[in-house]
Amino acid sequence: MPDPEIPVVSITDMGMVRAVQVRGGAVEVTFTPTFSGCPALHTIRAGIEEAVRGLGAAEVEVRSTLTPPWTTDWIAEDARERLREYGIAPPAPAGDTGLIQLTPETTRCPRCASFDVRLTASFGPTLCKRLYVCNACQEPFEGFKSV
Repeated sequence: MPDPEIPVVSITDMGMVRAVQVRGGAVEVTFTPTFSGCPALHTIRAGIEEAVRGLGAAEVEVRSTLTPPWTTDWIAEDARERLREYGIAPPAPAGDTGLIQLTPETTRCPRCASFDVRLTASFGPTLCKRLYVCNACQEPFEGFKSV
């Protein structure tokens, strides 16, 4: 199922599908949303159910979980490239140190690959993205926050 907000990647590419259990004709899918307040939560749940029923499952249960919390490290490597081609700067690895980031992230323009970018808004059209402008090519773009 495509991500409802970014059609070039699937929820599996984004690392949101955490478990799939099949018992006879019953299927249970567990997913983790990118943010606890994700506005697409209902859409994702309904899309998973529709996709699994389309494969012939008689019973479908879709569960969301916030533990462990989703991290940008779960995004597949090939999905990062598709994000870049779509015009969204993929996130840098968040790592697992548990420490608060004190230095700015290194963000690269998805259009010209320049690191000479400036942050214009900490919150973009979704909670997981920021807005930037590239100083080299002057193009505005969205970039994923590393979480």
